[in-house]
Amino acid sequence: MTRASIARRLATGAVVSGGGAGLIGAAFYALIQEEARSARRKVEARTAKDDPPSGDGVYGRGRGKPIVLAVLGDSSAVGLGVERASETPGVLIAAALSEIAERPIRLVRLAVSGAESVHLDEQVGRALQERPDVALIMIGANDVTTRTKPSVSVRHLGDAVRRLTAAGCEVVVGTCPDLGTIRPIGQPLRLLARRWSRDMAAAQTVAVVEAGGRTVSLGSLLGPSFASDRSLFSPDEFHPSAAGYAAAAAVILPSVADALDLWPAMPDRGLRGLRRDSVRPVAQAAARAANRPGTEVQGTEVGGSDAGPRGPWALLRRRRPPELPTPDEAEEAAEVGVAG
Repeated sequence: MTRASIARRLATGAVVSGGGAGLIGAAFYALIQEEARSARRKVEARTAKDDPPSGDGVYGRGRGKPIVLAVLGDSSAVGLGVERASETPGVLIAAALSEIAERPIRLVRLAVSGAESVHLDEQVGRALQERPDVALIMIGANDVTTRTKPSVSVRHLGDAVRRLTAAGCEVVVGTCPDLGTIRPIGQPLRLLARRWSRDMAAAQTVAVVEAGGRTVSLGSLLGPSFASDRSLFSPDEFHPSAAGYAAAAAVILPSVADALDLWPAMPDRGLRGLRRDSVRPVAQAAARAANRPGTEVQGTEVGGSDAGPRGPWALLRRRRPPELPTPDEAEEAAEVGVAG
């Protein structure tokens, strides 16, 4: 079975990823469970008890009504592991987006630490009250660590994307990060965590594109970098540090800007990986994106049709990450009082 077929079947519930005692053996399964408990204890003992300030407010100056950016998801969207609002992905993206748009950006962070995909329904309900122009969703890690079936997780994610797009909101989803880079996770669980998280990311991509949104692969971007550069982790060695969140925000920003028709084509010209053959059936695109750094996947048309014999068409694109404002510059971009 190819990874593309696995992505499609995971997204539809036709196959379950991971494997329980019946597939990997009772003794091995017991070892995996103990490794998971040990890793959880280590991470929880070091994880920050309080979320950073939300950073909600208006960033940048310029004419026109502020563009509303809603941030939904789990602790990665919250920015758990840093102390300043200006170090969180939402604020970094809002401040940079205001420069690109030359318009103010109003940030509304609705993400909740510990959230799973099932919790997106409530977050979307709150987001719709804010009438967002674009929503960023970062979700998936907790679904993997709780061993939620990918079909269940992506159903909730797909429903969230459909509700937002139906309201006229553009949606960008940062897919599940590569949990195989987490140092407290020992072997052989680390290898399984990598497989599970990549399978989750691929299934998320299928669901999101079919629901009208676009995805950016975070796992394959942060995986190699995090494995080689421990400074990208916060003290709990699970959540990113300020540098780690900045790395994630840098690859997400172009997709958020492009969703609003604000990203110029020039910065991407000549970037290796932008090829004419980057249009594929969505399942193949999802499988490829799960293993490629910072790959964006969005729906497209071929010959005037948005689907072919193997399902919807999808465009893969790797954009050049821009330089983001520093935390101090992000704070200076706040036009009005920023909420805690």
